Amino acid sequence: MTDPVATRQSFAERAAATPMPEILNMEIENRTVPAEPDVAVRIYRPHQAQGAILWLHGGGMIFGDLDTEHPWASRIAEGSGATLISVHYRRSPENQFPAALDDAYAVLTWAAQNASELGIDPERIAVGGHSAGAGLAAAVALRARDQRGPAISFQLLNEPGLDDRQETWSQRNFTDTPWHNRETLTSVWRYYLGSQPATPYAAPARAEDLSGLPPAYIATAEFDPVRDEGIEYASRLLRSGVSVELHQWPGTFHGSQAIISAQVSQRQITALAAALRRAMAE
Repeated sequence: MTDPVATRQSFAERAAATPMPEILNMEIENRTVPAEPDVAVRIYRPHQAQGAILWLHGGGMIFGDLDTEHPWASRIAEGSGATLISVHYRRSPENQFPAALDDAYAVLTWAAQNASELGIDPERIAVGGHSAGAGLAAAVALRARDQRGPAISFQLLNEPGLDDRQETWSQRNFTDTPWHNRETLTSVWRYYLGSQPATPYAAPARAEDLSGLPPAYIATAEFDPVRDEGIEYASRLLRSGVSVELHQWPGTFHGSQAIISAQVSQRQITALAAALRRAMAE
C-alpha cells in the first residue's frame, strides 16, 4: 500500500491470472453513465434477468477496476440471475472521499431513471460489493435513505469495510493476516479520507441511525480485521428493525474467495449469488 500505482498494477496482473468463468446465457455491455465526471460501467444481463444490482468492486478504494472485477461480477450475475451493473468509481488517493460515493450514487440514480431502457424493475434494484466496495454500497444505501433517493431493495455486503476507527477486537488482534491486516487498512483509510474527518457516508459504522435501510446479507471471514465491524453492523441493523442474514465463514481470511479451487470459496460465491436471487424473487 506504500505505492498505490504499483499496487494497482500488481493486483491487475494477479487478477488476469485468475481462471475466467465460462459465460453462458448472458449479455455483457460496456456503457458510460453521464455524470460529473462520467462513470464507466459494465452491465451483465443474464437471460430472463430478475431485478438488478449496483456492484462495487473491492480494493481498498485504491485499486480494482471493471476488468479485475470481471470474474466475480460475472459469477454473481450468472448465479443470481440478476442484471449486474459493475461500477468503475474513482479511486484514492488521487480522488478522495466523496468521489467514489458520488460516482456510485450517480450510477444508482441513472439506473433508476433509465430502468425501462435497461430492462430492469425499478422496485428491485439492490446495491452490493466486496470489501471497500461493500462499505461503499452501505454508504450508498444510507445516502439514498437520507436524501429520499432511488429506492434500494437489498444490500449484498461481502466482508464490508465500515469503520475507520479500527477499534474492534478483530482490528486490534489481526495484525499479520493475509491480504489485509491492520497496517494495510490504516493506509486504506488514510488514502481515502486524507485530512478530512470521517462521516457516516465515508464510514457507515459511524451512522447513529440505521433504521429504514434495505434488508441485508452480510458475510464475514473468520481471520479478517474487518470481521467484527461487519458483525456489529449486522447486529445494529437488526436492532433497528432491518432484516439481516449474517454469514460468518470459518477458516477464511479477507478476500480468500479468490482462491477458487477451495470448496469454501465456491460455497461463499454460491451463497452470495443465492442470497441475491432470493432477494430479487421477493
